Amino acid sequence: MKRRDLLKGMAIGGVAGASGLGGFPGIWVKGGTALAASGDIPVGVLFSQTGAVAVVESTLHDACMMAIEEINDSGGIQGRMLNPYVEDPASDPATFSDRANRLVRRDRVVSIFGSYTSASRQAVLPVVEGQNNLYWYPTLYEGRECSRNVMYGGAVPNQQQQEFVPWLKENFGGRFYLLGNDYVYPREENNVCRKILGDIGGEVVNEEYVPMGHDSFSSVISRIRREEPDVIFCTLVGDSDVAFQREYRSAGLDPERMPVASLTRSEVEVSAIGGDAAAGHFSSAPYFMGHDSPENERFVEAYLRRYGSDKVTHFVNEAAYFQVYQFKAALEALGDAEVTPAAIRDAAVGLRFQAPQGQVEIDGNLHTHLWPKIGQWQSDGQAKVLVESSERVAPEPYWAYEGQICTAEGLQQA
Repeated sequence: MKRRDLLKGMAIGGVAGASGLGGFPGIWVKGGTALAASGDIPVGVLFSQTGAVAVVESTLHDACMMAIEEINDSGGIQGRMLNPYVEDPASDPATFSDRANRLVRRDRVVSIFGSYTSASRQAVLPVVEGQNNLYWYPTLYEGRECSRNVMYGGAVPNQQQQEFVPWLKENFGGRFYLLGNDYVYPREENNVCRKILGDIGGEVVNEEYVPMGHDSFSSVISRIRREEPDVIFCTLVGDSDVAFQREYRSAGLDPERMPVASLTRSEVEVSAIGGDAAAGHFSSAPYFMGHDSPENERFVEAYLRRYGSDKVTHFVNEAAYFQVYQFKAALEALGDAEVTPAAIRDAAVGLRFQAPQGQVEIDGNLHTHLWPKIGQWQSDGQAKVLVESSERVAPEPYWAYEGQICTAEGLQQA
């Protein structure tokens, strides 16, 4: 299937779906959906292409669609094409819930690939759990979740903060100013940061949250000047991160003395911020665009060829890309067995895939083994990797919270 045919098929599928007509002739079974023995494989693609976080989330859509196109161009999955049903939830959690319901109930997809924020994931969660479907979520998140209906492709706190926070304290000092958007992800990540600082002799001098899409930070900058922290620990996302860093630069604050250390900032935000404004600051991530591997060279080349030489890859759209291939591998592992969301999930556990960042593996808890790195942003918009894990790091979604463990059987009390 060529690109023009894929896009044409998407348009037809979208129009038919909108009118309640057409769609894949799946078979409804108790507790979910099973695929018919032949025909296209319906999947949902649920990424915001408009709204407050579209600056990031639209690039997840692009990477996901690129993987779908590559798979279809190479003959599909055992001869069957992936048929993507595309929705734009416009950065709104309520719309995510509505569109997920549409994909599962009307379009009868056997998996949904989607979303960036934890607020959107939590809006989709009741839908996929209630219908026993499967949600492939590529984004770093705060942990403390153990659903059997979500395939978690992004980093959890132990894969980002465990080395990052002590490293920042050792190199810059232990007085942290915590700044994030006002929703579950920043608050939970900051709770983890606070716990780590308490263990290593650091302290939180201030903790502040702003609404999603907030873009005026003069008062925040004034408080940072007054507090004089050693590190600004940043969990702003999308447009807010871009606006904050631009104002930080305009205020003349020096990254050598007071760096911004982010869990969420990637090449796509840096591209929007501007390399000079982002230079000298830090991010913790399992992937950076400049990673040296044959798989990454192919990924970056293909992405730029499709979407433009001025585009960038980053650690969330890399996961949005490799999760489609994990889905493919799971279907291939099923062979002639009945294909249901639950069967796809079970077949995916333990699968290894040579992703651009390195070989990743799906754990029994449905989270992913990843390769943590600490990078410092340069004026060219790329990150110089200063610290890199020598082996995959296993995901521990309840790492900072004693007494709970996410296992293959679900949440267990330790």
